[in-house]
Amino acid sequence: MRKFLMALIAMLPGAAIANPACPVCTIAVGAGLDIARRLGVPDSIVGLWAGALLTLLGYWFLKFMDKKNWHFRGRDTIVIVSSVAMIGFVYLGTVKYNPVAICGAFTMDPVLFGTICGALIFILTSWLYQWMKKKNGGHAHFPFEKVVLPIVALALASWAMMICF
Repeated sequence: MRKFLMALIAMLPGAAIANPACPVCTIAVGAGLDIARRLGVPDSIVGLWAGALLTLLGYWFLKFMDKKNWHFRGRDTIVIVSSVAMIGFVYLGTVKYNPVAICGAFTMDPVLFGTICGALIFILTSWLYQWMKKKNGGHAHFPFEKVVLPIVALALASWAMMICF
């Protein structure tokens, strides 16, 4: 009963503060990777969603920097690249770098490959959303379009990775 009450309390809405300068989220990704492995989810798919999460954390940090009026040359690129690069902390723990053949083209660790793909997909869908919004007079085509585009793109990429691996 106590576990049930703790789970209910954990689901209550509250303010979330994300700081991508701290590797706590990547530690959570590493723990999630272990749980996903036990459930039979391929590492490349976990990496795909982790890459999107880390990119999102980078975007949140950029918004924070905008509020503080912190601007410098190359800021956006530096923040996004360092945010996604935090996946390296996963390899400091129990996860070993295990390169495999990716679709017969090259060799790379599936988690790292998925992370890079997830980050690129998230960035590209963000650009696509901004372009579509601009073409529509500054308005979204439907409610939550900004959320739906990356989720659908990541789900399609997850399906493609299931076939490829």
